[in-house]
Amino acid sequence: MAKYILLDTETTGAGEQDRIIQLGYLVLEGAKTEVHNDFCSSEVPINYSAMEVHGITPEMIEGKPKCTEVAAYKRLLELNKPENYLIIHNAPFDVGMLEKEGFQNRMQLIDTLRVAKHLLPNEEGHRLQYFRYKMGLYKLEEAEAKRLGVEVKAHDAIGDVLVLKLLLSELRKLVMQQYPGEDSVAKMVELTKTPIFIEKFRFGKYKGKTLEEVALQDRSYLEWMLSKMENLDDDLRYSINKVLGKAG
Repeated sequence: MAKYILLDTETTGAGEQDRIIQLGYLVLEGAKTEVHNDFCSSEVPINYSAMEVHGITPEMIEGKPKCTEVAAYKRLLELNKPENYLIIHNAPFDVGMLEKEGFQNRMQLIDTLRVAKHLLPNEEGHRLQYFRYKMGLYKLEEAEAKRLGVEVKAHDAIGDVLVLKLLLSELRKLVMQQYPGEDSVAKMVELTKTPIFIEKFRFGKYKGKTLEEVALQDRSYLEWMLSKMENLDDDLRYSINKVLGKAG
């Protein structure tokens, strides 16, 4: 039977040199649930911005094993099989952090952030904590936490995983509504891989305007973005190419 691994990390920061200092995840297999939650040490100091978010201080990880030595990491290696599913909110960040520890994902990936952007394109935000309140998940988490023996704290790895579990249930319902007759899990894997069409600019001189409007009014600006902006978001690149093709 396939296992579903709902995972989150907390880190020393979000930079290239930063590393994992907490690894938390749930393993769901039928009626069985495993809870893994380990703190780990790092040679990279925790930056203050990260500390402000997750509340993990140097004292809390002093003397802890390195990430690759904790039980949670070792168990994750055992679970890393193509028949299993790895479920993360904003997967590129956490998968990238795991790769720094030598982990190469072989599981089928569901990024609930990308799935939510496909299913709910007009939401004000798509952050996990946004959906925690928007969908009323905070009303359900205490009972779920008690059942699993999990303590809920915002931005804590295992606390966020619990919210992720509740969000996943809501997203599956939306998938079944929007894609009736399709396997909901397989569809979420597909949506994770599918480019997202961005309708409006959220920054710059055309903020609030649709890409299609800008393609008609100032095509050269979009062409400049494609040729000159090296770090252009992949979804925005896809969207610009799509509207330029239509306008061409």
